[in-house]
Amino acid sequence: MRTLKLMVLLLTVLLAACQPKKQSAETDVPENEAKYVVLAYVTSWSESVPDPSCLTHINYAFGHVTDDFKGIRIDNEPRLRMITGLKEKKPSLKVLLSVGGWGSSRFSEMASADSTRLAFAADCKRVIDRLHLDGVDIDWEYPGVGAAGISFAPEDKENFTLLMRDIRQAVGKDKLLTIATSAGGKYYDLKAIAPYLDYVNIMSYDMEESPKHHSALYTSEMSGEWSCEKAVAAHVEGGFPVERLVLGIPFYGHGTNEAPEFLDYRHIITLDSLQSCWDSVAKVPYLVNPKGHVVANYENAQSIELKCQFLHQNGMLGAMYWDYDCDDEMGTLRNAVYKGVMQLPE
Repeated sequence: MRTLKLMVLLLTVLLAACQPKKQSAETDVPENEAKYVVLAYVTSWSESVPDPSCLTHINYAFGHVTDDFKGIRIDNEPRLRMITGLKEKKPSLKVLLSVGGWGSSRFSEMASADSTRLAFAADCKRVIDRLHLDGVDIDWEYPGVGAAGISFAPEDKENFTLLMRDIRQAVGKDKLLTIATSAGGKYYDLKAIAPYLDYVNIMSYDMEESPKHHSALYTSEMSGEWSCEKAVAAHVEGGFPVERLVLGIPFYGHGTNEAPEFLDYRHIITLDSLQSCWDSVAKVPYLVNPKGHVVANYENAQSIELKCQFLHQNGMLGAMYWDYDCDDEMGTLRNAVYKGVMQLPE
């Protein structure tokens, strides 16, 4: 009888092991994905299908303020629908519409009056609900400045705060509201907007032009005035909590007159005639020609690993990058970001 009971018990265990496992929204999702942000900007003009396994968030670029200042116009909406469809593969993935971008105007006019500002905020809610988004990212470059050829006014900084308030009230507390900021953070009242935002994506790149590093982690002779370290410090000093800051990482480089101004990482690695060098102070790589002249400044897996260590050491929320399609076919950089953010340094 005892032998029979043991046989029945063994059979029960074997049958249970053969049963298919129940799938859940969080199947195979690392625990740290609930704590940290790994965000990719995905553009409307590209055709790739992002791999959601190495992401927690996607910002779709772009939407724009409509001509009447009352709503949002979306570039290539069918592609955005495809991106939101990635949630079928990874239900925990968050997809936001990023409104703005370099040269995207009409923010100043929209934010200057209660009527248009409230109408725009209401349209954020409408777009989120209609397209099943997780929130919106406001990428106004930049309040009070016309560098990108956009309209601007002295009141933009104050009106930006009112805009954040109105969007938060419109979309509710359960949807994400984020912004992309310049490295110095000087165009925003960071302390005033902090209560309305989930997190801030610091554009800690394009801080200098080649031959200087445009995304140096620390200041060196080749970095110029700005670095990622200084950008984070500026935001904290401005009153935004460090635990809700996301560090920006470029998947492209800047070239000198001997190379294009912008070079995707996937193109940089094909430049066999150039020598790769390492700035041990700034913690970033660069390329030189046979004469030793700097040709391009960029990022690689090593510099990304160090940036991720830095963000963890400073208690930041995670990392974002522009943009997904600048990476190589192997996903060298995006995998480095994901690994660096999710695997905490010892």
